[in-house]
Amino acid sequence: MERVAKPAGEYNIVIEEVDIPKISDTEVLIKAERTLIMSGAEIRRRYIRPEAIAPSFMGFSLAGKVVEVGAKVTGFSPGDRVAASAPHSEYVAVEVGEHPSEVIVRLPPKVSAEAATFWPLATGGVMWMRETEARDGDTVVILGQGLVGSCCMQAVKAQARIRVIAVDTLAPRCKLARELGADEAVNAAEEDPVAAVKRLTGGEGAEVVVYAVGGRGGGKAFAQGQDMLKRGGLLKLIGIYEDEPLPLDSGKIQGRRLQGGYQDMSKRPEGSARAIQLLADGKINAARMISHRFPFQEAAAAFDLLYNRLSEAMGVILVFE
Repeated sequence: MERVAKPAGEYNIVIEEVDIPKISDTEVLIKAERTLIMSGAEIRRRYIRPEAIAPSFMGFSLAGKVVEVGAKVTGFSPGDRVAASAPHSEYVAVEVGEHPSEVIVRLPPKVSAEAATFWPLATGGVMWMRETEARDGDTVVILGQGLVGSCCMQAVKAQARIRVIAVDTLAPRCKLARELGADEAVNAAEEDPVAAVKRLTGGEGAEVVVYAVGGRGGGKAFAQGQDMLKRGGLLKLIGIYEDEPLPLDSGKIQGRRLQGGYQDMSKRPEGSARAIQLLADGKINAARMISHRFPFQEAAAAFDLLYNRLSEAMGVILVFE
């Protein structure tokens, strides 16, 4: 079989041939159909790094079919369509374990293989947004409309009657945010996003600001997020990979709250089930978030696109046939 690998050297993506993995009694073997490149983690923590990356860390999101089941595995059978947290590889062995919804989930007929690759992101979006406790009538600002921000935006729109203001510096992403349900989209490259949010909220600011930027420009966006919050509001920290400390202003955060990441992993099964339902119903619209498809043998070109021509790309899928 073949898989995507990252030997030593910056921007060094190759396809390597290895044996099909042998599974243990508690694993299933999956034949891949589609994988999704996670642009933040895979570009900034893999692609641009000089060191070699373990193949098991090259990819996070795979959809395919179960071809073999370990003797102690229950709940899965050969032929099942599944999504899994797994790397870009023709075949993967996945440990089912005590809590399978953390790593693998069976797919209903309405969820295509391409949509299924968004399962981890959609699950994250559901859980992150529920933890904001945003409710009817609230205004939620989503800073960053990449895959993470877009999934969060769609998840929170499905959560309650919430007004969402999407913010990005790329015009195509602002346009897509409106198409996917954002009530307002602010292009931070063309206008001051803080002034725009204050104008759109009658000078009060938002009940929730979600920081989903990371990487380049993350520090500036995080500082702006503090200025967008109304008193008593919540700044939800999701974006990472800035390679520098984020500027937290002690004066601005007074009377406001800062919350990072997942708070309660015990709710992941519920979040996973909700994510699958939103994908099945099209309320998280995976098809509209996909911008490019590459045969997996052209993974190097796919990574190059996400690094050098980010303004053209959104969801980039690797196709295994």
